[in-house]
Amino acid sequence: MKKQLILALVCGAVLAGCGSDSPQDKARRKAAAEVQHQNIPEEFRTEDRSTIWELFDSPDPGTTFRVNKYLWQAALETLEFMPLEKADPFHGTLIYGWGRAPGARTEYRMTVLVSDPALDARSLNLSILTRNGPAAAATVESVENAILTRARQLWRDDPARSG
Repeated sequence: MKKQLILALVCGAVLAGCGSDSPQDKARRKAAAEVQHQNIPEEFRTEDRSTIWELFDSPDPGTTFRVNKYLWQAALETLEFMPLEKADPFHGTLIYGWGRAPGARTEYRMTVLVSDPALDARSLNLSILTRNGPAAAATVESVENAILTRARQLWRDDPARSG
């Protein structure tokens, strides 16, 4: 479910940036999202919205997800060696292009989704690809742990938190 949600968010971000937003495209995108995401958490729904994708069509520019600032900053700092292609802090999405960790041979492409205000592992979702397909689970877990560790350090050292 996590990977499907991340993949769907990435696809939606790509589609939203394509520039063609005809009524047929919106209807197709909405139908696909409804089929793939029938179990959208309640926090992403409102009375007049049935899917997460409709948030992108919101007439209210103030509509945002709640994103944990420590996880967001930690992801930026931990993955600073990767080329950042797109960042949407209002929806918690970071999309990185192909890059290598220092000293590594394998190239990776990553998408990070910070989906909740809690400083919790469940708030962080990663999708990591190699040129040959999805990265190993151990690689994903290692990157998640690095981001979570840095987020906890940022939280602990935040002077505004202790005020």
